[in-house]
Amino acid sequence: MDTIGTIHYAGAELRTARPSGRRTYVNRLVRVVRSLFKWIDTIVDRRRSRLILLEMTDDQLKDIGVSRCDAHREGLRPFWD
Repeated sequence: MDTIGTIHYAGAELRTARPSGRRTYVNRLVRVVRSLFKWIDTIVDRRRSRLILLEMTDDQLKDIGVSRCDAHREGLRPFWD
């Protein structure tokens, strides 16, 4: 086997090796934190859009096909809903 083939073969072995327990724990922790931030971002976006809906004029609501009553009902919903 030539030098280049040996280097590629050694690299393949390193990629297939199982990560250590600490590395796996850190990866799981990172995934959980990212998931938490994504969930919080979704909640904040939902609340922001509901507040914008409350601030719209009747003409703007008519353009998107929502009545004032529906906009008010949606705008007052809790952020987790």
